[in-house]
Formats: sequence, structure tokens, C-alpha cells
Amino acid sequence: MNAVVLAGGKMAQDDPLYPQGREGSRSLIDLSGRPMVQWVIDAFDESDAVSELYVMGMQPESGLHAAKPTHFLPDQGSMFANIRSGVLQAAKDHPGSTKVLIASGDIPAIRPHMVDWLANQVSADPEQMLYYNVITQAVMEARFPNAKRSYVRFKDVAVCGGDLNAIDSRLFTTERPIWEQLTSARKQPLKQAAMIGFDTLLLVALRLVTLERAVKKVCKRLAIQGKALRCPHAEMGMDADKPHQLEILRRDLENRL
Repeated sequence: MNAVVLAGGKMAQDDPLYPQGREGSRSLIDLSGRPMVQWVIDAFDESDAVSELYVMGMQPESGLHAAKPTHFLPDQGSMFANIRSGVLQAAKDHPGSTKVLIASGDIPAIRPHMVDWLANQVSADPEQMLYYNVITQAVMEARFPNAKRSYVRFKDVAVCGGDLNAIDSRLFTTERPIWEQLTSARKQPLKQAAMIGFDTLLLVALRLVTLERAVKKVCKRLAIQGKALRCPHAEMGMDADKPHQLEILRRDLENRL
């Protein structure tokens, strides 16, 4: 499989992490002597499951590097556009491989074996178009007890979303405007719920629906085949959104060295 790393975008100047990012880039915040996104690239570079990397929103002059073939593609202006551009470029370069791994540039704690785990999940069920990792509250708090993540609570489990997932390039062979809307509203649960159906929102709010049932309802609304993977690796959902989370990750990576 090939991997797309979302490393573009700039933080707002009022973001508390802005002063730490080179030229306002969250991906380039230094963590234990490396840009944050370099840790993500390293995990893909050392994974047996990954062939080539596509780094969105960075230039070759950024100093990011990998032993595997690495392509630097320009920022397309939005998360959806970057995902689409990277996935389609990977599919064009490798027409025999439709599945692509996608990671945000701010999950530096991921390791190669975690990438391999996701690739194995895709191989075991190749008919899906979208593979979305969720991490249960129990798994996240056992690994990062002070992370203070936000969770969606279903009838059977509370989860947070992962930032390392997989997608089939065939999702982009036809225009799907709702993807742009959903990614634009990724930090606005109510707005997302309006797009996927308020009936689903109500069932989730009242905890009357299981995670599996909610996924089926959303996939039906979006007219895709997809599945939520209960990921055993909290690192996939441990992004650096807030200063205390960045410090948790910094300490974690320093202990690794």
C-alpha cells in the first residue's frame, strides 16, 4: 500500500501552539529534535506494508526525508482536497493498488507495527471503501490517562476518532460534495450530524444505538461501504491539538529515544 501524510495547513495566530510551529505549521513543531510530522513519516518508512509516501503541503526543501520513495505535493487548500489529491496521485502512480493509508501529520507516537496492523485489517476485508479507526475510552485512557480527549458515547461503547485510516481511491472517481462538507465540519459534531441525519444524532445522543449500527446508518446515508475498526493502539488517536497534549507526546517520545 501507499501512504498519504497530511502535513499542510497553517495554525491561526491565536492558536496556543502557533509560536512553536515553524512558520505557523503544526506539522513542523519540534519534538525531541525532529519535526512532528517526521515521526509520522518514520513510522511509514519503517513499515513493511508501505511502498511509497505522498506528503501533502510540504516542499522537498522542508528537510523531511524517508528511505522509501517520497513525493511532495502542494497544499490544496482543505483537508478533503488534500486527501483527494494525494489518493488520486497514488492511484495514478500505482494503478494496481486502490487502497491508500492516510495519516494526519500530528500523530507522532504511531509506530511501524501499528501501520502494519491497519494494513492487515484492510487486507482481511478488501471490499470496504473506507476503514475508520476508533479508539475506545478505556484504551485511550490506559495509554494516555491525562490526554482529556473528547468521546462520542454509543449504547455499547465510548470512542474517539483515529487519525490514521485507509480509503479506496474509487471513492473519488465520482464527485461527492458531502465529503468536502464533512471534512470542513470535522470539529463541529452538530453540523456533521445534520449531514448524516438527525435521526442518527438523536439515537447517539440518547445512547440508543450501538457503534456498529451507527456506522451502518451513516454508510447508507453516504452510499458507501465502510467500517469502523476498534483500534487497540491509542497512538493513532493521540494528536497534538492542545498544549497539554503536545507535552504528553513530547515526554512520550523522549522516553522512546
